[in-house]
Amino acid sequence: VQLQASGGGLVQPGGSLRLSCAASGFNLGYYAVGWFRQAPGKEREWVSCISNSDDRTSYVDSVKGRFTLSRDVAKNTVYLQINGLKPEDTANYHCAVRLGELYPTIRNSDGWGQGTLVTVSS
Repeated sequence: VQLQASGGGLVQPGGSLRLSCAASGFNLGYYAVGWFRQAPGKEREWVSCISNSDDRTSYVDSVKGRFTLSRDVAKNTVYLQINGLKPEDTANYHCAVRLGELYPTIRNSDGWGQGTLVTVSS
């Protein structure tokens, strides 16, 4: 399982980014995909997940209405569109996968991508 996370950067509050989680060597369509983030000095937290069967999405309350997770089957990639960025969104964002219906969790996954850093600052 190889995952490549990208798209992070430095943005001002209120700005937008699109993070990508690209899979290589396997069909991402068979996997549920999750995004997690870890802010400096804090524990990693779950942010969002998309199911493998019907692309049903779930979000942590703090990002609902601002983050949108989607899947592009042709590109074997999952995207996390982030709008209305806040300083508290600053973190290293990681994607993870889990084969089948269950969402990946911090302790149960089939693979992690390296993080992509999002910094929100004026």
